[in-house]
Formats: sequence, structure tokens, C-alpha cells
Amino acid sequence: MTKATGTVLVTGGSRGIGAGIARLFGARGWRVVLTYTSNAASAQTVVDEIAAGGGNSSAIRCDVRKETDIQELFAALAAQGSVPDVLVNSAGVTGPKTRLEELTLDVLREVVDVNLIGLLLCCREAARQMSTRHGGKGGVIVNISSTGTKLGNPNQWVHYAATKGAVDVLTNGLARELAPDGIRVAAVAPGLTLSDPALEPQIMARLETLKGEIPMARPGTVTEVAEGVYWLASSAASYCTGVVLNVAGGR
Repeated sequence: MTKATGTVLVTGGSRGIGAGIARLFGARGWRVVLTYTSNAASAQTVVDEIAAGGGNSSAIRCDVRKETDIQELFAALAAQGSVPDVLVNSAGVTGPKTRLEELTLDVLREVVDVNLIGLLLCCREAARQMSTRHGGKGGVIVNISSTGTKLGNPNQWVHYAATKGAVDVLTNGLARELAPDGIRVAAVAPGLTLSDPALEPQIMARLETLKGEIPMARPGTVTEVAEGVYWLASSAASYCTGVVLNVAGGR
């Protein structure tokens, strides 16, 4: 990318890490389009916060489990002359904490549909609009992965870690595929992160069990993860593609 700002599309931007990413880009002069599935009020809160800081933001409902929703989202942006310069695939779910032997098919389908299939479809639509091969101006795709891919999250979220492992492979392969088309593809893999104030007690309790695994001995913040995304999306990372950036305190 040659310009300092542009339009960024953040899926799952109404809460947690996605909301933090949307706020950071908005504060730095980007036009932010964020998506949400059901919590319109939360999405509007993020939009209002960006506007209060002088930024430009809007929220669009999009269930990434539905191909038609994703297609309509990108078509609407194109009709507005707002083809994204950057796509951040932040929408994701873990499902309940469970061992694989107790996992239900419904939970598995939701996790795979949101974390992998929905992400792939968003990448597909972004590539169609961004690619210089198709008359686009190029761009950047940043996927949100997880350091859970290293250990597999046994006894809690093996299914979630599996989808994020697939995201890492996709990031590598798609980066190679789209490099000639002017599109960089990268990922950020957060570790234990204080993503929701309401969950802080549980996150800090989990930290107690992970202290020996996190050299910096603390959870990360949403802003720290967002900074990693922002750097990868910026021209400062213009020669970086296919990389997975760990933002995990050394874990």
C-alpha cells in the first residue's frame, strides 16, 4: 500500500479484539467498516466512539456463516465506492470449553463455518475486488489466528485450534497466490488477551495456570494485538507477506 490511510473492513468488529482493531484504525484516520452478527447496539457503540474521536465509521450486519451475507456486504461496499484497502478477518468463535469426545456436531459446524469457511469466503470476495488482475488497486488481508495452534488447546478447544491452524496454512498459501496481484496476506496470532472486561476474572485465573508458559507473565491487551494488525496493514510492512505475527508475550 502506498497511502497512509484508506478503508478498512473489520469482520466481527463489534466486540473484543475486532472492536479494538476498528478503534485503532479509526483513531488513525482510516474509514472503518465493521461487521456484526446480532449485537447491533454493541456495533453502534464502536461506531459512535470512533465518530467521537473525529473518525469515520459504519456498521453492517453480516453473518459470515452465510455466503449471501458476505457477497451482499462486498457488493454494497463496491456500490458505495468503498472497496476495502484492508480486510481484517476478526470474526471468530471458540464454542464452549470441551474435550473433543464431548463435542457436538452443531458446535463443530459453527466453529468451522465462522472461523474457516466464512474467513475463506471473505478472502475470496476481497481478492475479487482488490486484485490488480481484475482491475483493482491491490490491498492487504490480515487474518486473526491464535497461538493455540502451537499446543492445540487440549481438553478445552482442540476444535478451535484446528480451525486456526488452517488459517495459518491459508495465510501462507494465499499470500503466495495473491502476491502477483498486488495483495499482501498476513496473520496475527494473539495469546492470552484481556479482550473483554467482563471476562477479566476468568482470564486472570487462566493466567495463573499459564504463568510458566508466558515469559512476560501477563496477558496482552486488545490494543497490543491491534497494533500488530495495524503494522502489518501499513506500508511499513510493505515487504511482509505470508507471515504470522505472534502477539503473545513470548509464548
